[in-house]
Amino acid sequence: MSTTTDTAKPAAPAATPRPRRPRPQVMSVTPLAAERVKALIDGRGKPTAGIRIGVRTKGCSGMSYTLEFADKQEPMDEVVEAGGIKLLIDPKASLFLIGTEMDYEEEKLKSGFVFKNPNEKGRCGCGESFHV
Repeated sequence: MSTTTDTAKPAAPAATPRPRRPRPQVMSVTPLAAERVKALIDGRGKPTAGIRIGVRTKGCSGMSYTLEFADKQEPMDEVVEAGGIKLLIDPKASLFLIGTEMDYEEEKLKSGFVFKNPNEKGRCGCGESFHV
């Protein structure tokens, strides 16, 4: 007949979690674009949380960028702060915008925000829509 005795095993050392590296920003903003966004927000005349950037289905190539004033920050918005402004990225658009640079260009006959997106595979002829 054999007997066993319960012996306490030494506790394994608690695993220390690895420090998380900082997440890169979804987008970057040029100083000219930040200056123009500031001017638009200042000219709005009411409190604004920032500019919301998104992507929607539109145009002959499939998707287009959207910009609108944001009265408040939504819980799932990705926040990019640069040049004294706050961009609120729609969570549904984040994957399409990774690595994108937002710029502002002024030419003789047109002016506006321009998105330089490394994920774009093509644009339509008029430049209003893109696909990834």
